[in-house]
Amino acid sequence: MPRVVKGLVRAETRHWRRRSKPEDHGEPVDAAAPQSTIDLGPLGSAVGYLLRRAQLAAFQDLIDRLAQFDIRPAQYSAMLVCDRNPGLKHSQVSEALGIQRTNFVDLFDRLEQRGLAVRKPAPSDRRCHALYLTPKGKALLTHLNALQHEHELRLTEAIGPEGREQLIVLLSKVIDAMHAPEGIAVSAAE
Repeated sequence: MPRVVKGLVRAETRHWRRRSKPEDHGEPVDAAAPQSTIDLGPLGSAVGYLLRRAQLAAFQDLIDRLAQFDIRPAQYSAMLVCDRNPGLKHSQVSEALGIQRTNFVDLFDRLEQRGLAVRKPAPSDRRCHALYLTPKGKALLTHLNALQHEHELRLTEAIGPEGREQLIVLLSKVIDAMHAPEGIAVSAAE
């Protein structure tokens, strides 16, 4: 039995295809009848569309996990990058994460207001700020990392360890092909 997922059918093979419409089989279409799926047309096999849908599903799981600490995924990402690379400037972190600089400043302001992060004058250019986590931020990051690890396990459970490794390689190729910012390396490091 093929598996139907919001407009897509997973055939007995491991490939997705668009679900055929009733009119394709000579069946009348009742527009008033509730439909369990909607024909997405070419979207059902569009890589960009499927990437976005997968990202939304994965992020919702992570959002739900981080909510207990009132942290959003972008804030978690910023905390992680600042912890792994202490002393970076706003522009460096925002570029690495693909966040507009003005949005990143607001994001970092909220972390700083909560006592999780701090700006200090940059040693190389006192006109710039270097970004650091506070001890409170580092302690929270330990808990957030555990939640993110659970999230990764759930994703791996869905696609298997080999599927995860393949997906990382493929997504890295997409990022590289679509011109990732200069100096930003995609790494599968845990």
